[in-house]
Amino acid sequence: MEDGNSSSALLITKVEACRKLMEPYYAGALSLVPPIIAVALALITKEVFSSLLLGILSGTLIYTIGIGHDDIIIGTVQNAFNMMVTKVDMNIIIFCSLLGSLVYVIAMAGGSRAYGDWASKKIKGRRSALLSTSVLGAFIFIDDYFNCLTVGTVMRPITDKYRISRAKLAYIIDSTAAPVCIIAPISSWAAAVGSSLKTSGIQGSEMEAFIASIPWNFYALLSISMVLLVAVGNFDFGLMRKAEIDTIKNGYAGQGSSTGESDSIDVVTDKGGVLDMVVPILSLIVFATLSLLYVGGYWGDDPAYHSISTAFGNTSAGPALVIASFAALLVAFVMFVGRRLLTLKEFMNGVLKGVQAMIPANMILVMAWAISGVCRDLLETQVFISNIVQNDMGVLGNLLPAIIFMIAGFLSFSTGTAWGTFGILIPIVVVVAQAIDPNGTLIIITLSATLAGSVFGDHCSPISDTTILSSAGANCVHIEHVSTQLPFALIAAFSSFIGYLVAGFTANVYLSLATGFIIMVVIMSFLHMRNLKRETYADHETKHPVAE
Repeated sequence: MEDGNSSSALLITKVEACRKLMEPYYAGALSLVPPIIAVALALITKEVFSSLLLGILSGTLIYTIGIGHDDIIIGTVQNAFNMMVTKVDMNIIIFCSLLGSLVYVIAMAGGSRAYGDWASKKIKGRRSALLSTSVLGAFIFIDDYFNCLTVGTVMRPITDKYRISRAKLAYIIDSTAAPVCIIAPISSWAAAVGSSLKTSGIQGSEMEAFIASIPWNFYALLSISMVLLVAVGNFDFGLMRKAEIDTIKNGYAGQGSSTGESDSIDVVTDKGGVLDMVVPILSLIVFATLSLLYVGGYWGDDPAYHSISTAFGNTSAGPALVIASFAALLVAFVMFVGRRLLTLKEFMNGVLKGVQAMIPANMILVMAWAISGVCRDLLETQVFISNIVQNDMGVLGNLLPAIIFMIAGFLSFSTGTAWGTFGILIPIVVVVAQAIDPNGTLIIITLSATLAGSVFGDHCSPISDTTILSSAGANCVHIEHVSTQLPFALIAAFSSFIGYLVAGFTANVYLSLATGFIIMVVIMSFLHMRNLKRETYADHETKHPVAE
């Protein structure tokens, strides 16, 4: 009997220890250390996996010391792996893996090559290829995950044909994913914003407030405008221009993918046609739309969700995309195996190789989710930022939109999540804006600044899932995508910040947006012309060296 009591006591002690191990600990400014370490190391070393892992371990070390764990080393490692296990979204992992399989078997069947040959006849030149990629990215506005991987799959053969760098393809994909979704009333992002607005106390309907915020979402609008400028006017500079020049000169011989390895796929047959590429991808788009409605309850028993807008507002992207990708893979199976383009064994081998090709991207996703979980759930970064906002925002008045934009951008960059950022900030900033200007437009401007800043931080953060999936969709080295995209994102963000300064004082959307746009164009033109002068001077020195 005593042994039973001692065993029970030991079990209770272990349960209590595990429960305490995962309780939140308010780390204050130290909660920002993990993402800073991860981002800095990734940019310095050009190696993502170890940088993310060290960022996670630094966060769990701070947490383990903070809660007073008996064994610092064991507690640090245990919490790190607990975060990796508990924060993983298996629906997204399965979706990425199945989409990797779909891409692989389409290429094996010759569909990608046939589509590339056909599209190169219809799309004449680099500019047309870039514009087509931008338009497709804007067209697929339902969900950013779906956008990132689908646009890359469809357009990569074309951009490769015209020697457009994978870095630029990843930039266009990323810049037409979240920035488009955040201004699309029917999208998973609109649903997430609506759910945050329900608890904010804002007057009127959530959808009305979201639609009213669209013209004031300067970062999204300027990012999309920047994509068009880059596509039409070739406004390249910095590392992006270097990547473009290298690709134009050398093509993709020996270049790496998102994992640093070759992305070549052995084509089994040359009998595949354009439809072998188009039909599975169109099936994916159709099934994704129907699945999002299905998961959202459009055909369910509750009549409250029997409209498209409410169903999209109630949906969950992860399960819907798993259904869609599996259904599209079945369509490919029927097309390829049924017509004997591939044998059953070849098809299944392609499925497995496609999953293997997505393993590095999935690993980065898992570690990005883990470091985000460390900051949010263990170290309470959001509480630290919320305290800053609540304590210091009331006296800012006309500066409120610009300050909120910076805070939202910093929080989103640090945690790698836009949804989590505006979920935290919207209830706070709406109350503050209502207190400052109860009947004016400051509420909508500040709400828009929150959404814009959240997208900005998510757009350029190396630990953002959208950034990671954009790299995977373009088959680009992840850190190369981050480093080449960051200057463009910062220019759009600076221009948006100036726009919000003007908006805070004038409440005029046309003047504010025009100011931001002009500043963006001037900065990009200056950097572009400076690069051209440098290259012209370098060419001159090469051809006419100065005699010593």
